[in-house]
Amino acid sequence: MLCNRLRRVNIAVLRVRFANIVGHFFRYAHRYTEGIISEKHIRNIGILAHIDAGKTTTTERMLYYSGRTSMLGEVKHGTTVTDFLQQERERGITICSAAVSFNWKEHRINLLDTPGHIDFTMEVEQSLAAVDGTVIILDGSAGVEAQTVTVWGQADRHHLPRLVFVNKMDKGSSDFDACVQDLKHRLATVPVPLQIPYKEAGALVGVIDILSMTKIIWDSKSKGRLYKAIPLHGTTLHDNVREKLYELIDTLSGMDDNLAQAIIDANSLENVKLKLVLDAIRSCTSKQQIVPVLLGSSYKNVGVQLLMDNVLNFLPAPSERNTLYDCFANDFVGKVFKVTHDKQRGPITLIRAFRGNLRKGSKFITVKSGGSTETVQRIYEPLADEYREIDSFGAGNIGLCAGPKSTVTGDLVIANAAALRKALKILAIVAGDNRTEDDEKASLVSKLGLKTTIPDAVYFCSIEPPSTGQQTALENALREIQREDPSLRVRFDEVTGQTVLGGMGQLHLEIVKSRLLSEYRINADLGPLQIAYKEALQQSARGQWVAAKDIAGSKQSVYVDLTICPCSSQDEHNMERFILDNSAEAQESLKLVRPRQMALFRKGALAALQRGPKMGGQMADCIIKLHALTIDKGTAETFIMAAAAQCVGKILTDSRCRLLEPDMLLEIVVPSKYLPPIMVDLSRRRARIEHVTPRGSDSSVIKANAPLVELANYSTVLRTISSGTASVSMEPNGHSLLNELQEKLALKRAFGME
Repeated sequence: MLCNRLRRVNIAVLRVRFANIVGHFFRYAHRYTEGIISEKHIRNIGILAHIDAGKTTTTERMLYYSGRTSMLGEVKHGTTVTDFLQQERERGITICSAAVSFNWKEHRINLLDTPGHIDFTMEVEQSLAAVDGTVIILDGSAGVEAQTVTVWGQADRHHLPRLVFVNKMDKGSSDFDACVQDLKHRLATVPVPLQIPYKEAGALVGVIDILSMTKIIWDSKSKGRLYKAIPLHGTTLHDNVREKLYELIDTLSGMDDNLAQAIIDANSLENVKLKLVLDAIRSCTSKQQIVPVLLGSSYKNVGVQLLMDNVLNFLPAPSERNTLYDCFANDFVGKVFKVTHDKQRGPITLIRAFRGNLRKGSKFITVKSGGSTETVQRIYEPLADEYREIDSFGAGNIGLCAGPKSTVTGDLVIANAAALRKALKILAIVAGDNRTEDDEKASLVSKLGLKTTIPDAVYFCSIEPPSTGQQTALENALREIQREDPSLRVRFDEVTGQTVLGGMGQLHLEIVKSRLLSEYRINADLGPLQIAYKEALQQSARGQWVAAKDIAGSKQSVYVDLTICPCSSQDEHNMERFILDNSAEAQESLKLVRPRQMALFRKGALAALQRGPKMGGQMADCIIKLHALTIDKGTAETFIMAAAAQCVGKILTDSRCRLLEPDMLLEIVVPSKYLPPIMVDLSRRRARIEHVTPRGSDSSVIKANAPLVELANYSTVLRTISSGTASVSMEPNGHSLLNELQEKLALKRAFGME
């Protein structure tokens, strides 16, 4: 009897153990297969739009309909997946781009939800390095807005195919045809509408799909999960939609040879196969010849599933792009496109894989930040701030890696040094030259576009910890935030002894202060916001400098002869800011300087250009030309850098400089009856009106350039003038030269003399 009882206990234990083993097997098998999904079944997309166009709401619907989440998150309730920061939920805006991953119809979609506010445009720039296509969302009642133009230009620079989703078509003021015309004229593209809105009793209930010639109606009771497609037969609507289909085919036939040949063979537009039309749309979209236009209302749960279908149909798979990485064959290579910090896990590096697989516990080397070796301790699947561990991820996919300590945005990460050497050798053979490995490495970095363009700061302010005991904690926190957000500038001002923050706008710096308090428990004090003026030389200035000093019995001596020359903004961006005089006399002197010493001198000289003589602003539009440099034996490296900075500083102090003030591009949407008083107010603010265009029957759009200093609380003033009916969006638009009177006023404001 006792033996039977023991036997039953042992059998029960074995069953539990077997169940655990089976559970572990399927769990890890599931993780493994997710990590190495085929590239042709992956889509990496970014969601881009002007602020409040509905990016996050659209993302929430995608997660819900794909089954990744079980409830519909709402921005106004602070329950969305991708807006997980406390500041995002309090303000109802996206601040940091967030990565999420979900399955749809046997495909994996990796989606990056990006901010729409201009202050956080750096988040958009980082995200576009990791995607193969984008979805641009428009507000159906507003059309193409200021930030839409900005993100469109960013997508152009990254050569990304895109779809357009006209959202908020449930609003009474929405106009789909006007949005299509806006795309055509303002963005110089070829919009191809694939749908038209379908309304009943003036309310949007679905869409009419032109390709399938069906009306698709959503069931509101099921939160948009259920919808039905009804063919259009024997109706007037059917004839109208057929005409639009023929227009679509005619447009495509001028771009796609296969479709054109099919039309010629059939001698008609009627008998063209739908597959040929779909192939033509996909091909032309990938070549960025057209932009398919879809519509719906994410908030009302209309049209989102069709948007996901068309992402699979028309946006490219990873294997169709990124041929530059073929030189790595099957070796792992990826790109860091974002770094975040988690309280428990430390720094998290988001990597887009282009070739090979990256596994937990493996190592990789970085190319851009000095070739350091990093260890991947854990890998997580992207789902905003939730972390579900996986074992690996492969080519075309995105993974979150815990462990790397020094990676930064833009780093190219490679399996090992041997893989890098092999790739460089292939590149050298293809190029057919005899460049060195360092030259090839620099060429590789250039070809892959790894240089991250960081926009200039427009505001700056000092920042102080609540006590001296928290100074180190503040510095560490700022270092972490700056690693996440490269557009945040942090520098120590040796003249005032303060830490200075530079940012893209007032909101940007407010968010930094709020994050310091909520995430790092540091109640830092921000000084008053100041305009980030720049300074420019009026004419070339040349000077010599001798720095000599005995330090601990060792003689330190540096002789410098250099010229600082003004140049155009375009020249400064296209050429090196520090150059050597190529005359025979100069080359005779400079060839005696060791490369290490020259690099240190260059670093010190360029650092001195960060502080101009008038207001301490960055020197713009200038180049340093070095004529002669003599460094005595035994001179310390820090002394070389200091001598360079002192020489540049003295030349700038003795030269004639002028102030440049930051300008903002304004786009104001206003009822026509308030147009005159707003134009008068803009004139008073030294604004330069570019054009005024009508929008709809009773509104106008003003586009103007205005100095940032004149726009304090402008949105409040605008609402007052227009009785709350006008709206404004702004974005930085370069710098302009101040006249002497305005320069004197700016100096008085800066030094508190007003």
